Amino acid sequence: MRIFIIILLGLLLLNTTAALITVFRKPRSISSVLAWIMTLLFLPGIGFIIYLFCGRGINGQKVFNLTDHDKENISNIKKMVDEDNLKSNGKLDINLLTDARVLNKYFRNMDSSPLSKRNSLKIYTDGKDKFEALFEDIRQAKETVHVEYYSFFNDRIGNEFLDLLGEKVKEGVSVHLIYDPWGSPGANKKFFASFVALGGKVAPFITSKNMISKTRLNYHLHRKIVVIDGKIGWTGGFNVGDQYLGESKKFGYWRDTHIRLVGTSVFSLQEIFIMDWNASVQHDSQKMDYLENYFQISEDSELGNLALQVVSDGPDSEEEILKSGFIKMILSAEKSVWIQTPYLIPDDSMINALLIAVRSGIDVRIMIPCMPDHPFIYRATQYYANYLHKRGVKIYMYQNGFLHAKTMIIDNEICMVGTTNQDIRSYALNFEVSTFIYDTKIAWKLTQIFESDMDKSLLLTDEIIQKQSHWLRFKQNFSRLLSPIL
Repeated sequence: MRIFIIILLGLLLLNTTAALITVFRKPRSISSVLAWIMTLLFLPGIGFIIYLFCGRGINGQKVFNLTDHDKENISNIKKMVDEDNLKSNGKLDINLLTDARVLNKYFRNMDSSPLSKRNSLKIYTDGKDKFEALFEDIRQAKETVHVEYYSFFNDRIGNEFLDLLGEKVKEGVSVHLIYDPWGSPGANKKFFASFVALGGKVAPFITSKNMISKTRLNYHLHRKIVVIDGKIGWTGGFNVGDQYLGESKKFGYWRDTHIRLVGTSVFSLQEIFIMDWNASVQHDSQKMDYLENYFQISEDSELGNLALQVVSDGPDSEEEILKSGFIKMILSAEKSVWIQTPYLIPDDSMINALLIAVRSGIDVRIMIPCMPDHPFIYRATQYYANYLHKRGVKIYMYQNGFLHAKTMIIDNEICMVGTTNQDIRSYALNFEVSTFIYDTKIAWKLTQIFESDMDKSLLLTDEIIQKQSHWLRFKQNFSRLLSPIL
């Protein structure tokens, strides 16, 4: 028995030493360090297997491998946007908003995201309306359709979507589709076989390749992008699946936010798609070039003087560009910060920004769902909702189904619609894209949508928190401890 105890203590000491070396061998945030130490210490052996696949990081890996030819083409695309901007005649809100100019400069420096000044935009908050309009755009496609989604389900709407893409292929339209296998149950080679047989092109995102040897299991394509004929772009929160049409008994009505873009802002979505495709295909012969018909300027009659930037980010970058942009927006606020997010698991820097705003007298409101789609993550969301409420942030819990929108509105002047949740996974682990809009009219439309959603929401109060059981609070606190690695 004594020998057994000595061996056990030795193994525990070895596990502890290995855990400390493993966690501290690369720079990490304090919260991430603590979460991984807990995992490695309390799950001896198993914790290291989890770390092997999910904890080593993707920084330093060449995900996109841009050639000099690629870089030259990307530079030429940005010149096309800048040249088209000259046609705007300066009739833009961005010329009046100092904070917009600073945010624009930050994104241009960090992500080379060009400011596009001549665009039109339409907002969609209902899944049926969104897919009806999207499908009509695809039916009108003449040359190209490029589709990229985190979730592409093998269900009614998924099959309808794929059948439509197949019809366009038969008409001679070039169709490419990227999906994330992790987020697309049932979307396998068999599901896409008939589409590929027609001549459609499909690629699972690069993080699904060599998941074990490249330790990419924890990194996902979370973008939602459709580009049609190089002129029309779609992006936002909706994935492809029946539940996003409100046809799930579990979730009920699905409340999301998506946007349809026309203008040179679509060039950025197209550029992101091409980079993602070229990184994901198996052979160089399958790669896409930056062809002229992928980047087409719409007729003047279709365009407005709407200024915006499409910004992408991912774990291949050491900079958390999107999160830093959000913080910049929050700290620039003078009156209000209104946020919608299905997952509220902010890191310390985001929490500090929100609390600085509240303590400066800014009206900070955050809307979250009233139900989980991932229970463990939702308990962490509840923890941070309670935490921020106690410090002056107004927390609204949407009651009319599931809230999946990812939006931010600052002072009714600057706003954001995208794929990025307010959680550590979106900040650091997912490949995301978000659109930053410098227009008071669009900001006001999103404000009106937020106010309408507030009528369907319950405001979190001290009384509600006090009624939460001890068991629920334990789950919230435990989930919070592991939130940096969720």
